[in-house]
Amino acid sequence: MKTPVTNIADLREIARRRVPRAFFEYADRGSYDEVTLRENRRAFERLQLRQRVMQNVDHRSLGTTILGSPVSMPLAIAPTGLTGLQHGSGEILGARAAAEAGIPFCLSTVSICSIEQVRAACDTPFWFQVYVMRDRGFTRELIRRARAAECSALMLTADLTVQGQRHREIKNGLSVPPKVTLRNIFDIASKPRWAWSVLKAPSRSFGNLDGRIQGADSLTTLAQWIANQFDPTLNWNDLAWIREEWPGKLIIKGILDPEDARLAVEHGVDAIVVSNHGGRQLDGAPATIDVLPSIVDAVAGRIEVLFDSGITSGQDLIKALALGARAGLIGKAFLYGLGANGQQGVAQAIELIRRELSVTMALTGQRDASRISRDILWRNA
Repeated sequence: MKTPVTNIADLREIARRRVPRAFFEYADRGSYDEVTLRENRRAFERLQLRQRVMQNVDHRSLGTTILGSPVSMPLAIAPTGLTGLQHGSGEILGARAAAEAGIPFCLSTVSICSIEQVRAACDTPFWFQVYVMRDRGFTRELIRRARAAECSALMLTADLTVQGQRHREIKNGLSVPPKVTLRNIFDIASKPRWAWSVLKAPSRSFGNLDGRIQGADSLTTLAQWIANQFDPTLNWNDLAWIREEWPGKLIIKGILDPEDARLAVEHGVDAIVVSNHGGRQLDGAPATIDVLPSIVDAVAGRIEVLFDSGITSGQDLIKALALGARAGLIGKAFLYGLGANGQQGVAQAIELIRRELSVTMALTGQRDASRISRDILWRNA
């Protein structure tokens, strides 16, 4: 008898069996000794919730707004690289699942399906995440393509101008498109479902970069390519020319310090994402949930604060909301669902978090997800 899927951990286990090791571990693992990766989980577990009773928690509302747009729940899908190599057409499937669930989807610069491919396949506008390349002209072109696709927000990722070393990527020889070698041929051959989904997809390389960035379709390793292309000179002054190209909603992702949060406010961005890149960049950095309250206090309601890195349940999400986040973003949880069962798996991941959030709201005496406060956390949290 088939074992029912009851949480994100179940989807992770299915994805681990169905996705080739190099791509699964790209999604699953962190940088260096993975101290921050583990701390993201431990910090959530340290926070305790106040159980309340006799509060009349019927007719609970999970709806809220993000950047002024209504959403069905305070959740969005984070930008993730190589999504279409967790499952063929992964970006399209993720965008469709998010639209059906009534939450935002953010497409990565280093997606497998291009901006145009996702836009052609989806009726609902999505966000676009941009990395600043050494070739600033190409970065401008990316932003213009996002405008042409009617993307509803631009997310600038600021914490990956230099890549933290991810040991598993090096050991696995991660490359895009995937190379068939003696080392991985059996792994790929043993996963025909994955192979077929990738073969029939519209793209198997970096869809946004093919034909525009030298070496995008023939890289040796992902880390080497990033080192050659991403621009470590990125600084706050760059927001001026980015704003010239992008008049819409602007989000900065990778804020982990209150001073950077204040600078973001001063530079007129619309929202920030508190994130340590899922434990994939600065190892030894604090867990995002630990720094979230100080960042919320620093911005003092002047811009929206979104939360990323570590959400794998509705309980995690409600803790982030309690500490001041407007909404949470899921990356790993999204990719586990996608790798496990394509669009249906993504929908399942979203629904699992939705149900857990609703139940946890009830058990903590809450009826409105947009009004959750620190009062729901136990006094020593």
